[in-house]
Amino acid sequence: MTTLSFTPMTQDDFATFWPHFQSIVVAQETYAIDPDITFEEAYTLWCKQPKASFAVTDNQGELLGTYYLKANAAGPGQHVCNCGYMVSPAARGKGVARAMCEHSQQIARHYGFEAMQFNSVVATNQVAVALWQRLGFAIVGTIPNAYRHASLGLVDSYVMYKAL
Repeated sequence: MTTLSFTPMTQDDFATFWPHFQSIVVAQETYAIDPDITFEEAYTLWCKQPKASFAVTDNQGELLGTYYLKANAAGPGQHVCNCGYMVSPAARGKGVARAMCEHSQQIARHYGFEAMQFNSVVATNQVAVALWQRLGFAIVGTIPNAYRHASLGLVDSYVMYKAL
């Protein structure tokens, strides 16, 4: 079994992951991020603005994925966190997203967050929806036609939540 390592994401790590980030965003199937985002804008969004971001590597040092953790809102809403996860195409289906979500929950508790909320899980991303549900997240809302999917057109997005 492959051992995964979680380390704070550096700019060099992000540069290594950048082609995967770009392809995920350009596909317009899962993330509501401008497909024309620049490297610097993406690095700021993923690594500078959040409370933490992590690079996930295997025991050979291959970068398999990344996630960020941030407060979902300010002030009275800052006890709920939000995360975003991306997995390289070669690592999909190998438990990396599950490991990142489990790790992010531990880190969230460490930072004092009391819950985790995903604001916009594209409903057609059935693999992610099923995984988050297996990990204890509930769909607490549906936003009709909230996402313009590249091939399917307008599709719903879910708000998913879990108390920590």
